[in-house]
Amino acid sequence: MKVFMLFTGSGPLVILTSHASVTDGALLHKLEAKGIRKFIAFEIPADTAEQRYGAHFAVVQRDLKEDDDLRVLDYDGQRAFKLFRFEELSQPIVHEPAA
Repeated sequence: MKVFMLFTGSGPLVILTSHASVTDGALLHKLEAKGIRKFIAFEIPADTAEQRYGAHFAVVQRDLKEDDDLRVLDYDGQRAFKLFRFEELSQPIVHEPAA
């Protein structure tokens, strides 16, 4: 299970996924279906996300299938942005579809 904060054209959101990487082709396809084609992603340690989101994290995690799955943990970009310090996030992962 991986947790990523995505900075998209409409603002930050936090996702929980069973994909090993935010750049996995199947995950990119799912994000694109949600209208997310271009983003900057930062991995968040799962235990840190679990601590910050508490019971909500547990509910979303229970709904996550073991493989090839994606759940949005937080649609509220302002809250997501406030919950995590930059030092807690991974190096940025940039994705932009080919022109």
